[in-house]
Amino acid sequence: MPGTDQAIGGHRTVPTAPRRTVTGPPRKATGSVMGRGPLVAWALLTPAGLVMLAVTVAPIVFLVYASFTDYDQRSLFTGAFDVVGARQYTDLLADAEFWRSLARTVVFTAAMVTGSVAIGAGVAQLLTRLGSALRMTVTVVLILAWAMPTVASSLVWKWLFQPGYGVVNWLLTQAGLFGDMTDTDWSNSAPLAYVSIWLLIVWQAVPFIALTLYAALIQMPSEFQEAARLDGAGEWRVWWSVTLPFLRPTLTLITLMSVIWDFNVFNQIWLVSAGGPDSATTTLGVFAYRTAFVAFRVGQGAALSVITTVLLLAITALYVRRLLRSGEDL
Repeated sequence: MPGTDQAIGGHRTVPTAPRRTVTGPPRKATGSVMGRGPLVAWALLTPAGLVMLAVTVAPIVFLVYASFTDYDQRSLFTGAFDVVGARQYTDLLADAEFWRSLARTVVFTAAMVTGSVAIGAGVAQLLTRLGSALRMTVTVVLILAWAMPTVASSLVWKWLFQPGYGVVNWLLTQAGLFGDMTDTDWSNSAPLAYVSIWLLIVWQAVPFIALTLYAALIQMPSEFQEAARLDGAGEWRVWWSVTLPFLRPTLTLITLMSVIWDFNVFNQIWLVSAGGPDSATTTLGVFAYRTAFVAFRVGQGAALSVITTVLLLAITALYVRRLLRSGEDL
């Protein structure tokens, strides 16, 4: 019976009372650390937020405001300007040079993006076929080309194509493919200027594209390609039907980034041809620079920058919408 001693095998045992489990609501954490959580998070984010406001949001707000004013060279010295509403935008839309610059920008951007993505995809595929030593060498070369500042590379590029002593002109002359090109001035011919700038920008863009696509390629399971080859598919068919669908999200993102970068190209064009000859290579970036900082029509230059930003936001919105409809992660 409970409460009495019991003898088991000649030994006395004393029964113990059963343990009682205490249940109830969880105890609240002591101190005020949990209560300070949101405040601590906001305090940690505040420095970065202030920097973003100072270097990003504030200039954009001033840019949009300036696009509705007649801010010009006089305003730089007197500080006087008037709010003119949408006049800067209507003047731009009525300017034939604006539409010609926009057309050049669209066509040139398409050519640069197509060339850089195609060559970058080829280099990425080549990296998968190279040995480890040669692949490391090519990777280092790509990184060095990518790391070179655009101003320095543009100046060196212009020197390579200089008439009289340019290395490219000398090599082409020695090859004899186009006759004597020693004194050819690439920047004074619209087709040659476009070719020179196109080669420069593609050379600068290929390293990032190639390394990014190579990183995606090495993540693809090899069983997919092996199964396609066992079914009798050739290498081109394997790439088109197996590799390309796997790379499509990465290719889409790279293409969008390339469009944004190439649409805003300025340094290379200005340093190589300065928008010439006869404004033949004047894209929106060069046109905006000339408007705002050469003619000192700052208000109209701001309006042009706003229009460019809206166009790029529209392209980005189409990409994000496509991702959301396909169910892919951003």
